[in-house]
Amino acid sequence: MDWWSPARVWRSRVYRYRLIAGRCKSCGRAHYPPANACPYCGSRGLDNVELPRVGRILSYSIVYTTPFEDKDKSPVILGLIDLGVTRLVAEIVDVKPEDVKMGDRVEAVFRRISVDGGTGLIVYGIKFRPVRMG
Repeated sequence: MDWWSPARVWRSRVYRYRLIAGRCKSCGRAHYPPANACPYCGSRGLDNVELPRVGRILSYSIVYTTPFEDKDKSPVILGLIDLGVTRLVAEIVDVKPEDVKMGDRVEAVFRRISVDGGTGLIVYGIKFRPVRMG
């Protein structure tokens, strides 16, 4: 099954667009993206919770080698973002690699994630950018 199939993109849109995570009723931990079972304790008792849209960069990596179809996007900054409730890995945009620092505040923004060259399907989702002061 193709990861970017129209059906899969359509079914996951609410979670990707609104940053909806799963919170375990047994252990209380949240995880994103949500799954059918808690990755920490295995419980299937989960609730949906909307994640905060502002967090901090715990760590990051700059990726210079991207797939051929995305070579114009290089470099890509991937960050481990702490949202308080949980952590997630996401692309950091609207900043030069040399200006990214651990501890920087970032906010969620709605952006294009990918375009399937075969079908023309455009996939949107959440990336993060530095919080603008002022």
